[in-house]
Amino acid sequence: MPRLKSADSTRRRNSELALLALALLLVLAYYATVEATMLDTITPDFWVPTAALAGVFLAMHVVIRFLAPFADPALIPAVALLNGLGVGFLRRLDLSKVEAADQANLSTFSGVGGRQLAWTLISVVLAATLLALIRDHRNVSRYSYTLGLSGIVLVMIPAVLPAQFSEVNGAKLWIRFGGFAIQPGEFAKLALVVFFAFYLVRKREVLSLASKRFLGIDFPRGRDLGPVLVVWMMSLLVLVFVKDLGTALLYFGLFVVTLYVATERVSWLIIGLLLFFGGVFLAYFLGSAIGGPFANFYDRAQIWLDPFSEPETRGYQLVQSLLGLGTGGLFGSGPGGGAPLQIPEVQNDFIFAGMGEEIGLFGITALLMLYLLIVERGLRAGLDVRDSFGKLVAGGLAFTMGLQVFVIIGGISGLIPLTGQTTPFLSSGGSSLMANWLLVAMLLRISDAARRPLASGGGLAAAPGGKPAPQQLHGAPTEVIRP
Repeated sequence: MPRLKSADSTRRRNSELALLALALLLVLAYYATVEATMLDTITPDFWVPTAALAGVFLAMHVVIRFLAPFADPALIPAVALLNGLGVGFLRRLDLSKVEAADQANLSTFSGVGGRQLAWTLISVVLAATLLALIRDHRNVSRYSYTLGLSGIVLVMIPAVLPAQFSEVNGAKLWIRFGGFAIQPGEFAKLALVVFFAFYLVRKREVLSLASKRFLGIDFPRGRDLGPVLVVWMMSLLVLVFVKDLGTALLYFGLFVVTLYVATERVSWLIIGLLLFFGGVFLAYFLGSAIGGPFANFYDRAQIWLDPFSEPETRGYQLVQSLLGLGTGGLFGSGPGGGAPLQIPEVQNDFIFAGMGEEIGLFGITALLMLYLLIVERGLRAGLDVRDSFGKLVAGGLAFTMGLQVFVIIGGISGLIPLTGQTTPFLSSGGSSLMANWLLVAMLLRISDAARRPLASGGGLAAAPGGKPAPQQLHGAPTEVIRP
């Protein structure tokens, strides 16, 4: 039996290595195409950025072989492809910004693309460190209240800071001092997922109680609405003071979906949607009537409703984004063949629009499929793992990734008002990249527990120090939630 287990884990890791090699080949081909298009030649060292990425991704693969041998083999290749294409596109933007004579001499670690490459190296090291420190995902529940408090503090810090230290493009999401900048909300979402999961594991039985049945749906008791109303009020405060619809939607959606997974009651989703859209309509109405802290959201909503009414001023970003996506058509202008610098903030919020111009509808659909694959694998890990806490953490993390992609893609395509969210693994910035790699590391840890054979611990791996992981989670019996 041990030999079979070893063969099973080895087969998974070999599959991961083969998929990773394919992803790196695609990244290398993208780099070569960009240089051939922009420079009319391929420089002798075009392979260097890909080689740096290959080194760190292969090191992560080796770490997984030893620390999480049963982990999902599709996660790292999918993330590596997204991350590699993101670095390649940012380097392509750097090539557009320098004189033609200097383009061939652009060093590997210069410009936005070079910084993103350096952040990738740091992020993967952090992810590997998380895998080494957390050998059993259930141990994280011991720090749930600390993480919950930390998450709230991280969310609110930009809201209370003066605009000059926190505001970019109307959204107060940053902490900026001199040349240092960090987006604390990226890390807050991870802490809040853990806290929500721990809270709902303990309270799910109470929150599952129904009092009235309406139109075939069981609604909860009024006395149990307290936690939802508290998170709803916090989300509205984020909307008003952080001035960002996407962040408010991300946190409230995360809580409501985790609550639905814990209780399996559709009524919580209905209540959550009614509360959120009611709050958004109220904020829009107050922004129109009295302005003040609601004015920013009202302006964004107005731009979203009719971006072409002021295409040279307030609607400029969204108009350029829509024109870029439209110019790309089905097949795009080819890597390096577009004019993405016409789109403001194309290296951050609008990177998907810039890439869409060059790889077309088919290309960005392929990118969306990669995100869908990561989310699906996260949800699968949540379904397969044997403890309630792991189910809610994996489900919450996977949903967070999916919802973040939805709000940013929806914003740049005009589906919803613009947000200040980043595109995971593509947008420039260390905060987003580090937080999302930590998210993937946590999914790897849970998927390892989910796929580990029962005879070898099956999700009950030994805790650090050789002690067995707890069979009970702070008094809450571990049980399988019906998928």
